[in-house]
Amino acid sequence: MIIDGHCHAGEGDRMTAPWNTNAAIEPYLRRARAAGIARTAVVSAFHSNYATANANLARIIARYPERLIGFVFVHATRDAGRVFRMVREAVRKWRFRGIKIHGSEAMPTREVCQAARAFRLPIFVDVVSRPEVIDMLAPEFPDVNFIVAHLGSYTDDWRAHQQVVYQIARYRNVYADTSAVRRFDYIVEAVKRAGPRKLIFGSDGPWIHPGVELEKIRLLGLPKDQEALVLGRNLLRLIARARVGQAADEVTSAAEHGKETATENYAASVAGGEVAGQDPRLNGFTEYQF
Repeated sequence: MIIDGHCHAGEGDRMTAPWNTNAAIEPYLRRARAAGIARTAVVSAFHSNYATANANLARIIARYPERLIGFVFVHATRDAGRVFRMVREAVRKWRFRGIKIHGSEAMPTREVCQAARAFRLPIFVDVVSRPEVIDMLAPEFPDVNFIVAHLGSYTDDWRAHQQVVYQIARYRNVYADTSAVRRFDYIVEAVKRAGPRKLIFGSDGPWIHPGVELEKIRLLGLPKDQEALVLGRNLLRLIARARVGQAADEVTSAAEHGKETATENYAASVAGGEVAGQDPRLNGFTEYQF
Protein backbone atom coordinates (compact mmCIF):
# COMPACT_ATOMS: atom_id res chain seq x y z
CA MET A 1 0.00 0.00 0.00
CA ILE A 2 1.38 3.42 -1.01
CA ILE A 3 0.99 6.28 1.47
CA ASP A 4 1.65 9.91 0.66
CA GLY A 5 3.16 11.35 3.83
CA HIS A 6 2.68 15.05 3.03
CA CYS A 7 -0.47 16.80 1.85
CA HIS A 8 -2.61 19.77 2.88
CA ALA A 9 -6.40 20.01 3.00
CA GLY A 10 -8.94 22.66 3.86
CA GLU A 11 -9.31 26.40 3.69
CA GLY A 12 -6.87 28.99 4.94
CA ASP A 13 -7.99 32.45 5.98
CA ARG A 14 -5.18 34.85 5.08
CA MET A 15 -5.60 34.46 1.29
CA THR A 16 -2.26 35.92 0.26
CA ALA A 17 -0.89 32.76 -1.40
CA PRO A 18 -2.17 29.33 -2.49
CA TRP A 19 -1.01 27.66 0.73
CA ASN A 20 -3.07 29.93 2.98
CA THR A 21 -6.11 30.24 0.71
CA ASN A 22 -7.48 26.81 -0.19
CA ALA A 23 -6.09 23.29 -0.30
CA ALA A 24 -8.85 21.48 -2.18
CA ILE A 25 -8.60 17.78 -1.40
CA GLU A 26 -10.90 16.33 -4.07
CA PRO A 27 -8.67 17.05 -7.10
CA TYR A 28 -5.72 15.69 -5.15
CA LEU A 29 -7.59 12.49 -4.27
CA ARG A 30 -8.44 11.88 -7.93
CA ARG A 31 -4.79 12.29 -8.88
CA ALA A 32 -3.64 10.11 -6.01
CA ARG A 33 -6.04 7.31 -6.91
CA ALA A 34 -4.87 7.41 -10.53
CA ALA A 35 -1.27 7.14 -9.32
CA GLY A 36 -2.06 4.15 -7.08
CA ILE A 37 -1.75 6.02 -3.77
CA ALA A 38 -4.08 4.44 -1.22
CA ARG A 39 -3.75 6.73 1.81
CA THR A 40 -2.50 10.20 2.58
CA ALA A 41 -1.32 12.02 5.69
CA VAL A 42 -2.93 15.46 5.71
CA VAL A 43 -2.46 18.73 7.57
CA SER A 44 -4.48 21.89 7.26
CA ALA A 45 -3.69 24.81 5.03
CA PHE A 46 -1.89 27.67 6.76
CA HIS A 47 -4.28 29.47 9.10
CA SER A 48 -4.39 32.20 11.73
CA ASN A 49 -6.20 29.85 14.16
CA TYR A 50 -5.07 26.24 14.06
CA ALA A 51 -7.67 25.11 16.58
CA THR A 52 -10.28 26.06 13.99
CA ALA A 53 -8.26 24.70 11.08
CA ASN A 54 -7.71 21.33 12.76
CA ALA A 55 -11.43 20.97 13.48
CA ASN A 56 -12.17 21.73 9.84
CA LEU A 57 -9.58 19.17 8.78
CA ALA A 58 -11.23 16.56 10.99
CA ARG A 59 -14.49 17.09 9.13
CA ILE A 60 -12.72 16.59 5.79
CA ILE A 61 -11.11 13.38 7.04
CA ALA A 62 -14.53 12.16 8.21
CA ARG A 63 -15.68 12.31 4.58
CA TYR A 64 -12.75 10.13 3.45
CA PRO A 65 -11.85 8.02 6.50
CA GLU A 66 -10.33 5.19 4.47
CA ARG A 67 -7.99 7.52 2.64
CA LEU A 68 -6.87 10.31 4.98
CA ILE A 69 -4.74 10.32 8.15
CA GLY A 70 -4.68 13.52 10.20
CA PHE A 71 -1.75 15.44 11.66
CA VAL A 72 -2.48 18.32 14.04
CA PHE A 73 -1.02 21.68 12.96
CA VAL A 74 0.17 23.99 15.74
CA HIS A 75 1.92 27.34 15.83
CA ALA A 76 4.56 26.89 18.51
CA THR A 77 4.57 30.56 19.52
CA ARG A 78 1.00 31.67 18.96
CA ASP A 79 -0.39 28.48 20.53
CA ALA A 80 2.06 28.52 23.45
CA GLY A 81 0.35 27.34 26.61
CA ARG A 82 -2.35 25.39 24.80
CA VAL A 83 -0.34 23.04 22.57
CA PHE A 84 -0.92 20.05 24.86
CA ARG A 85 -4.67 20.67 24.93
CA MET A 86 -4.82 21.04 21.15
CA VAL A 87 -2.88 17.85 20.59
CA ARG A 88 -4.90 15.95 23.19
CA GLU A 89 -8.15 16.93 21.50
CA ALA A 90 -6.84 15.91 18.09
CA VAL A 91 -5.61 12.47 19.14
CA ARG A 92 -8.47 11.70 21.51
CA LYS A 93 -11.41 13.03 19.51
CA TRP A 94 -10.19 12.70 15.91
CA ARG A 95 -7.42 10.08 16.24
CA PHE A 96 -4.80 12.24 14.55
CA ARG A 97 -1.40 10.60 14.29
CA GLY A 98 1.24 13.34 14.30
CA ILE A 99 2.09 17.01 14.86
CA LYS A 100 2.94 19.50 12.11
CA ILE A 101 5.12 22.58 12.63
CA HIS A 102 6.20 25.02 9.95
CA GLY A 103 9.41 26.90 10.64
CA SER A 104 8.31 29.97 8.71
CA GLU A 105 5.87 30.54 11.57
CA ALA A 106 7.86 29.14 14.51
CA MET A 107 10.23 26.24 15.12
CA PRO A 108 9.30 23.39 17.48
CA THR A 109 9.54 24.38 21.14
CA ARG A 110 10.00 22.30 24.25
CA GLU A 111 6.25 22.45 24.79
CA VAL A 112 5.60 20.94 21.35
CA CYS A 113 8.20 18.22 21.84
CA GLN A 114 6.83 17.32 25.26
CA ALA A 115 3.35 16.93 23.80
CA ALA A 116 4.76 14.69 21.06
CA ARG A 117 6.56 12.63 23.68
CA ALA A 118 3.44 12.23 25.82
CA PHE A 119 1.31 10.94 22.95
CA ARG A 120 4.14 9.19 21.06
CA LEU A 121 3.58 11.28 17.95
CA PRO A 122 6.11 12.12 15.25
CA ILE A 123 6.78 15.80 14.69
CA PHE A 124 6.61 16.70 11.02
CA VAL A 125 8.63 19.88 10.68
CA ASP A 126 9.53 22.15 7.78
CA VAL A 127 12.82 23.68 8.89
CA VAL A 128 12.78 26.18 5.98
CA SER A 129 16.43 25.59 5.03
CA ARG A 130 17.57 25.83 8.66
CA PRO A 131 18.44 22.21 9.44
CA GLU A 132 20.71 23.23 12.31
CA VAL A 133 17.64 23.25 14.55
CA ILE A 134 17.47 19.47 14.18
CA ASP A 135 20.84 19.27 15.91
CA MET A 136 19.16 20.90 18.91
CA LEU A 137 15.92 18.92 18.82
CA ALA A 138 17.03 15.36 18.07
CA PRO A 139 19.49 14.83 20.95
CA GLU A 140 17.34 16.79 23.41
CA PHE A 141 14.32 14.57 22.67
CA PRO A 142 15.74 11.18 21.64
CA ASP A 143 12.37 9.52 22.28
CA VAL A 144 10.57 11.74 19.74
CA ASN A 145 10.71 11.01 16.03
CA PHE A 146 11.20 14.01 13.72
CA ILE A 147 10.27 14.00 10.03
CA VAL A 148 12.03 16.81 8.14
CA ALA A 149 9.96 18.04 5.20
CA HIS A 150 11.51 18.51 1.75
CA LEU A 151 14.83 16.97 2.88
CA GLY A 152 15.36 20.28 4.65
CA SER A 153 14.56 22.80 1.91
CA TYR A 154 11.63 23.57 -0.36
CA THR A 155 13.73 26.24 -2.07
CA ASP A 156 16.51 23.99 -3.42
CA ASP A 157 19.11 24.91 -0.80
CA TRP A 158 21.71 22.24 -1.48
CA ARG A 159 23.48 22.96 1.82
CA ALA A 160 20.30 22.19 3.73
CA HIS A 161 19.74 18.99 1.74
CA GLN A 162 23.29 17.89 2.43
CA GLN A 163 23.05 18.56 6.15
CA VAL A 164 19.74 16.70 6.49
CA VAL A 165 21.27 13.72 4.67
CA TYR A 166 23.95 13.67 7.37
CA GLN A 167 21.36 14.11 10.13
CA ILE A 168 19.11 11.24 9.11
CA ALA A 169 22.21 9.03 9.02
CA ARG A 170 23.44 10.30 12.39
CA TYR A 171 20.27 10.46 14.49
CA ARG A 172 18.15 7.36 14.88
CA ASN A 173 15.05 9.51 15.52
CA VAL A 174 15.33 11.76 12.44
CA TYR A 175 13.67 11.05 9.08
CA ALA A 176 13.09 13.10 5.95
CA ASP A 177 10.34 13.32 3.40
CA THR A 178 11.01 13.56 -0.32
CA SER A 179 8.37 16.09 -1.32
CA ALA A 180 9.38 18.84 -3.76
CA VAL A 181 13.05 17.85 -3.71
CA ARG A 182 14.15 18.79 -7.20
CA ARG A 183 17.83 17.96 -6.78
CA PHE A 184 17.29 14.25 -7.25
CA ASP A 185 20.86 13.23 -6.43
CA TYR A 186 20.34 14.24 -2.81
CA ILE A 187 17.56 11.68 -2.52
CA VAL A 188 19.95 9.11 -3.98
CA GLU A 189 22.61 10.14 -1.47
CA ALA A 190 20.12 9.96 1.39
CA VAL A 191 19.37 6.34 0.55
CA LYS A 192 23.06 5.52 0.28
CA ARG A 193 24.05 7.16 3.56
CA ALA A 194 21.02 6.57 5.77
CA GLY A 195 19.24 3.67 4.08
CA PRO A 196 15.66 3.39 2.83
CA ARG A 197 14.30 3.11 6.38
CA LYS A 198 14.91 6.84 6.92
CA LEU A 199 12.98 8.30 3.96
CA ILE A 200 9.26 8.93 3.62
CA PHE A 201 7.52 9.55 0.32
CA GLY A 202 5.55 12.79 0.24
CA SER A 203 4.08 15.06 -2.42
CA ASP A 204 3.15 18.34 -0.67
CA GLY A 205 -0.18 18.10 -2.42
CA PRO A 206 -2.59 19.33 -3.51
CA TRP A 207 -0.37 21.92 -5.19
CA ILE A 208 2.21 19.38 -6.38
CA HIS A 209 1.01 16.36 -8.38
CA PRO A 210 1.45 13.20 -6.28
CA GLY A 211 2.06 11.08 -9.37
CA VAL A 212 5.05 13.20 -10.33
CA GLU A 213 6.55 12.92 -6.84
CA LEU A 214 5.88 9.18 -6.78
CA GLU A 215 7.82 8.70 -9.99
CA LYS A 216 10.95 10.08 -8.29
CA ILE A 217 10.82 7.20 -5.83
CA ARG A 218 10.30 4.69 -8.63
CA LEU A 219 13.36 6.11 -10.41
CA LEU A 220 15.55 5.24 -7.43
CA GLY A 221 15.35 1.66 -8.67
CA LEU A 222 15.19 0.19 -5.18
CA PRO A 223 14.41 -3.47 -4.53
CA LYS A 224 10.68 -3.90 -3.93
CA ASP A 225 11.01 -4.45 -0.19
CA GLN A 226 13.09 -1.29 0.21
CA GLU A 227 10.82 0.74 -2.04
CA ALA A 228 7.87 -0.36 0.11
CA LEU A 229 9.56 1.14 3.16
CA VAL A 230 9.82 4.57 1.53
CA LEU A 231 6.34 4.36 0.03
CA GLY A 232 4.51 3.77 3.29
CA ARG A 233 5.96 1.27 5.70
CA ASN A 234 8.29 3.78 7.34
CA LEU A 235 5.46 6.20 8.04
CA LEU A 236 3.25 3.39 9.30
CA ARG A 237 5.91 2.36 11.82
CA LEU A 238 6.04 5.87 13.22
CA ILE A 239 2.32 6.52 13.49
CA ALA A 240 1.58 3.04 14.85
CA ARG A 241 3.16 4.23 18.11
CA ALA A 242 0.58 6.99 18.64
CA ARG A 243 -1.58 6.97 21.72
CA VAL A 244 -5.00 7.85 20.36
CA GLY A 245 -8.59 7.49 21.51
CA GLN A 246 -8.87 5.92 24.96
CA ALA A 247 -5.10 5.53 25.16
CA ALA A 248 -4.81 9.32 24.95
CA ASP A 249 -6.95 9.67 28.08
CA GLU A 250 -4.62 7.35 29.96
CA VAL A 251 -1.53 9.29 28.84
CA THR A 252 -3.09 12.58 29.86
CA SER A 253 -3.86 11.29 33.33
CA ALA A 254 -0.40 9.81 33.74
CA ALA A 255 1.31 12.99 32.54
CA GLU A 256 -0.73 15.21 34.84
CA HIS A 257 0.09 13.11 37.90
CA GLY A 258 3.75 12.66 37.08
CA LYS A 259 3.56 8.90 36.71
CA GLU A 260 5.75 8.84 33.65
CA THR A 261 9.13 10.44 33.13
CA ALA A 262 11.02 11.12 29.96
CA THR A 263 13.72 8.68 31.05
CA GLU A 264 11.19 5.91 31.63
CA ASN A 265 9.52 6.61 28.31
CA TYR A 266 12.82 6.48 26.47
CA ALA A 267 14.00 3.31 28.21
CA ALA A 268 10.70 1.59 27.46
CA SER A 269 10.81 2.76 23.85
CA VAL A 270 14.34 1.51 23.28
CA ALA A 271 13.60 -1.79 25.00
CA GLY A 272 10.54 -2.24 22.83
CA GLY A 273 12.29 -1.06 19.69
CA GLU A 274 9.94 1.89 19.24
CA VAL A 275 12.36 4.78 18.80
CA ALA A 276 13.16 5.31 15.14
CA GLY A 277 10.10 3.30 14.19
CA GLN A 278 11.22 -0.14 15.36
CA ASP A 279 7.74 -0.88 16.68
CA PRO A 280 7.34 -4.57 17.57
CA ARG A 281 3.58 -4.16 17.60
CA LEU A 282 3.65 -3.56 13.86
CA ASN A 283 3.62 -7.32 13.32
CA GLY A 284 0.05 -8.02 12.29
CA PHE A 285 -0.79 -4.29 12.34
CA THR A 286 -3.55 -3.47 9.93
CA GLU A 287 -3.03 -0.17 8.14
CA TYR A 288 -6.73 0.63 8.36
CA GLN A 289 -6.88 0.28 12.16
CA PHE A 290 -6.74 4.02 12.66
